[in-house]
Amino acid sequence: MALTHAPAAPRRLLGAALAFLLALAATLTATTPARADDPVRIMPLGDSITGSPGCWRALLWQDLQNTGHTDIDFVGTLGAQGCGFPYDGENEGHGGILATNMADQNQLPAWLAATHPDIVLMHLGTNDVWSNRSTSAILAAYTTLVGQMRADNPQVTVLVAQIIPMAPAGCAACAQRVVDLNAAIPGWAAGISTAQSPVTVVDQWTGFSTSADTGDGVHPDDSGIRKIADRWYPPLTAVL
Repeated sequence: MALTHAPAAPRRLLGAALAFLLALAATLTATTPARADDPVRIMPLGDSITGSPGCWRALLWQDLQNTGHTDIDFVGTLGAQGCGFPYDGENEGHGGILATNMADQNQLPAWLAATHPDIVLMHLGTNDVWSNRSTSAILAAYTTLVGQMRADNPQVTVLVAQIIPMAPAGCAACAQRVVDLNAAIPGWAAGISTAQSPVTVVDQWTGFSTSADTGDGVHPDDSGIRKIADRWYPPLTAVL
């Protein structure tokens, strides 16, 4: 039986069509500009120490700008407050908030959905200590919050503070409660940190004086905000 061959014309048409598609793809690749990387999105997360007015954020932003870390975007649903000079002041520093309430009331996911941070600077727990929430309850809230951050961004980096000391009027036990919480944070962080989403402890407690660095035993004054900014700077620049 004689073999039959496909007509040459259809083969030539197929080859021409393939060549056209390859040429078109090459043209589109050559003429489409590469998309620039978005700025690194940094969320300061906490209570009034972070947000009211939280001028350590202004100093930190200024320090980053002055040392060439300009491809950043501080993010949050709250705006800047006056700190004496213009700065990128968006944040999630909610006055009076407790970590335990933030977790129990599912408040963080909406803020994350609006901002999608790459890095979170978390100084949180002062009001929990003041309200006599246990260390274990505060750490459980931290775990919930980190889980919510990872649900929004599986590669989020979390810098979590060992919080500044406190000595408010009427709470003699608060000082030791802060010590107890801070002592437990490194072990908690080591247990939850992953290669994809690291959790790094930042010591904001050591060298901070409630008498010299706060105006009321809780909220930082000018020297206090300088110290807080200086403690955030090295670990933050290490991950930028």
